[in-house]
Amino acid sequence: MGGETGLTGKVAVVTGAARGIGAAIAGALAREGATVAAVDIEAGVAGGAVVPFAADVADPAAIARVVDEVERDLGPIDIGVCAAGVLRPASVCDTRDEDWAATFAVNATGVLTVLREVSRRMVPRGRGALVTVGSNAVGVPRAGMAAYAASKAAATMLTRCLGLELAGSGVRCNVVSPGSTDTEMQRALWTGGNGPERVIAGDAERFRVGIPLGRIADPDDIADAVVFLVSDRARHITMQNLYVDGGATLCA
Repeated sequence: MGGETGLTGKVAVVTGAARGIGAAIAGALAREGATVAAVDIEAGVAGGAVVPFAADVADPAAIARVVDEVERDLGPIDIGVCAAGVLRPASVCDTRDEDWAATFAVNATGVLTVLREVSRRMVPRGRGALVTVGSNAVGVPRAGMAAYAASKAAATMLTRCLGLELAGSGVRCNVVSPGSTDTEMQRALWTGGNGPERVIAGDAERFRVGIPLGRIADPDDIADAVVFLVSDRARHITMQNLYVDGGATLCA
């Protein structure tokens, strides 16, 4: 597969890579032949082509340091994926200032910091692919998720604007927006039994549509979309937002 996607020998940085969607993306890129710098607030376990680096995306100095270390130790960065994210559910009226700030620090400002540091190195080389993991909550309002949805909306438009600014340099920027995905973050939202069934069916009282395809995404479903967008198969795709949600947003 590595030869088909053109990822063999590439160097990738993936944030939020210790678990969930980030870990799936790191593993998928490694299987396609890339060397992956797996960045997380706590360094994970090294394995094969996946090399752990500890850094908090909310700390610009730490990200600058890690990007320098990756280029020194692994080589020029060809791929950057922002998958780090936090979710602190609350209604707008009950959202605390500290939760709003923490959500934006990781989900929006953290994306800015990573994309800025990586793209500054890609532009002079005239190549590179950047992907931000957004959310389908950007397209449809969600009760109790205003801070999360707003932060993901900010990160989505940031990535698309960057794609426009960098198009002439040969660097592509895209967004993958998952819906409900079987991760620790998703499972934390399930109260009582039948969590997956309730998500698939939807909730009319909360104005939430179910999932037409009848299944919750696996992290590998999101990883496959990311692999496509950073691969040679997507060489003419930039500034796009690819929803991977089983149709849950009804293309909104």
